[in-house]
Amino acid sequence: MGGKLAGAMDVRAATTPKLQVRGATKVYPTASGDLLALDRCSLDVHAGEIVSVVGPSGSGKTTLLWAMSGLHGLTAGDVLLDNTPITGPSPAIGMVFQDANLLPWRNVDANIHFPFEIKGQAPDREWIAKLMHRVGLEGFGSRMPRELSGGMQQRVALVRALSFKPSVLLMDEPFGALDAFTREEMNHLVEEIYLDTRTTIVLITHSIDEAIFLSDRVIVMSARPGRIAHEHTVPFPRPRSMEIMSTREVFDLTNEIKMEIVGDQKSKALSAQRSVPQAAQ
Repeated sequence: MGGKLAGAMDVRAATTPKLQVRGATKVYPTASGDLLALDRCSLDVHAGEIVSVVGPSGSGKTTLLWAMSGLHGLTAGDVLLDNTPITGPSPAIGMVFQDANLLPWRNVDANIHFPFEIKGQAPDREWIAKLMHRVGLEGFGSRMPRELSGGMQQRVALVRALSFKPSVLLMDEPFGALDAFTREEMNHLVEEIYLDTRTTIVLITHSIDEAIFLSDRVIVMSARPGRIAHEHTVPFPRPRSMEIMSTREVFDLTNEIKMEIVGDQKSKALSAQRSVPQAAQ
C-alpha cells in the first residue's frame, strides 16, 4: 500500500492542481473593529481527490469553501480553477450547502431543473435520471420537499449539484443535521458516486470520522484567525469498509487530528487570557 500511495503522491506533484488557493485572506469589518477570519491560507487540490477541511468552530472553514465556489470574495489572495482565477459562480463548480435549500412550492424534478431555468439551458434529463436512480430517488420526481425526509432532501440537493456535471464538488457540512445512521448512509453514497465519477470534492465537516472515511487528505485549520495548521494523508484503500474504519490505524489518526484541534483551541484560549491585563490590586 505504501508503494501505491507514494505513486499517487508523485502523480500529484507532477500535475497542475485542479484547484489552487493562494494566500487566501478574509477580513470582516465589524462595529468593534476588523475581524480576521482567514489568514494567508494556501492549499492545492488535485483532480480526482477528496479533501476534507476540519477545525474548530469559527476557524473560517465555510469562508474558505465559499471563496472556492466564487460566492464569496477575498480581501487578499486568489483561488484558481484549472489555472484560471475564480471571480464568480461557475458551472464547473457544484455546491451542496448545510441545508438542502429546496423550494417548498416546487416538486423534486422542478427543484433540480430550476438552475437550468435560470440559465436558460435545457437539462440533461438522461443524466439526471441516472443520478436519481443512483441516489435511490427514482420515481420521486413528483414529490414535494415536505414529503421527503432530511436525508432524501439532501440527496435531491446532491443530484442538483451534480446535474451540471461539475468538475469540482464543494460540500459545506451537508450531513450535519442528519441522524447518525442517515449520515453514515450518505457518506457511503458520496463514496459510491465518487468511485463512479472521480469528481474532485472538497468537504467541510466537523466530523473527523467522516473526514477520514471520505478523504484522501484531511486539512486541519487553526482557531481564528483561520490558517492551514496541519495536513494528513489518509492512506486507506477504497471502498472503506467497516473493517478498515475499525482498525487501530484509523483510531490513531482520528485521535491525532482531534488532539491537534483541541490543543490549538486550548493554546489560543491561554494566549487570550495572558493578553488580558491583570486587575489592579
